[in-house]
Amino acid sequence: MNINNNSVIRYFWLVLGILLSTIGLIGIIVPGLPTTPIMILAAACFFRSSERLYNWVIENKYYGHHVKNFREGRGMPKKAKFMAIGTMWVFVSISVLFGIPDHMLMIKVITILGAATGTGYVISLRTM
Repeated sequence: MNINNNSVIRYFWLVLGILLSTIGLIGIIVPGLPTTPIMILAAACFFRSSERLYNWVIENKYYGHHVKNFREGRGMPKKAKFMAIGTMWVFVSISVLFGIPDHMLMIKVITILGAATGTGYVISLRTM
């Protein structure tokens, strides 16, 4: 376990991990809010701050195996890739078509480029 000895930095990672965990847990209930990617980020924060909370994330029965597989470089299941990409593009499309005003063209372009980058990243991950 790589826990930083600097207490300020460790505290920062701990607070960020707790914030991300809270958002991730809300994502279990709220449709469209992805739980696993947020919990992957929380696990990375806890890895740097709290071994107990890191273990709590990777041993969770709902998303722990996905987080652990990602952290160990095993990749994502094909179904999860399709769901991630599909969900991302549904919400990006809704945002670009209905949520972002037409006069904010650059924001629409940045949103689409961000989604394309995210899609490329998900595709590049190893498929289980």
